[in-house]
Amino acid sequence: MRRILKLLVIGGFGAYVAVLALLYVKQGDLLYPRNPARIAIATVDLPGVEETDLTTSDGERLIAWVVPPREGKPVLLYFHGNGGNLGRGRRPAQLSSLTEDGTGLFAVSYRGYGGSTGMPSEEGLLFDARAAYAAAVARFGAERLIGYGESLGTGVVLKLAVEQPLKAVILDAPYLSTASVAQLAYPYVPVALLMKDKFHSDAVIGKIHAPLLVLHGERDRVVPFAQGRALYEMANPPKRFIRFPNGGHSNLSTPGSVPEIRRFITDVVAGSFSGEETRTVP
Repeated sequence: MRRILKLLVIGGFGAYVAVLALLYVKQGDLLYPRNPARIAIATVDLPGVEETDLTTSDGERLIAWVVPPREGKPVLLYFHGNGGNLGRGRRPAQLSSLTEDGTGLFAVSYRGYGGSTGMPSEEGLLFDARAAYAAAVARFGAERLIGYGESLGTGVVLKLAVEQPLKAVILDAPYLSTASVAQLAYPYVPVALLMKDKFHSDAVIGKIHAPLLVLHGERDRVVPFAQGRALYEMANPPKRFIRFPNGGHSNLSTPGSVPEIRRFITDVVAGSFSGEETRTVP
């Protein structure tokens, strides 16, 4: 009996180690479930969109979608989530809604996504963000840029905001870190030891002093609502938190995020945004 138990323990431990090894090797695919296909903008319902390309400081060629702003309107410097590409699912419709009032857009396709060269990594996405920022500043000026991060992109825009001036920052479904999210998905795995790209937003949020808007759905099954709220509590004012009791992940435009984003932008542009505020959107 002891021999059988010993064999079972050894076998179980071996299987566990094999699973850890597989997760370690495949972590890039798990964190970046990308679609490398380039999207023809003629097939995207995003009025006024143009395609441009830019080169990062480490030599990658990136695709970006640009919607020029109307006179006096700001520009959203947009960093998408980890899945698919810029043309995935609700993204084009959401971007169309955000720009239909004349607000401009500069949306970069990360390395390895949607026609851009290279392979994604935390360091690489920051290179991409810097290149997008430089290109947007050259075309529209820094004073018009509002950083917008969706899910994974919230960690990207926060790191950029530490380095570069932004008129404001919008976080859609943010996290404390990708490591903390992954730990919830794999509770029996030592994620902190195995994960390479941890995107510690909790370590940088306190360095941001631009006006901040945080949006999070209580039914988010990817990034827990509690993480978005905790990150907001760490942030400096002026800041605003919008909770969506019926909101899930990356679909907050359905329960009403666009009007809230416009209200925030209007307040920032008018110079009337101050203090702290929490609101609930049914």
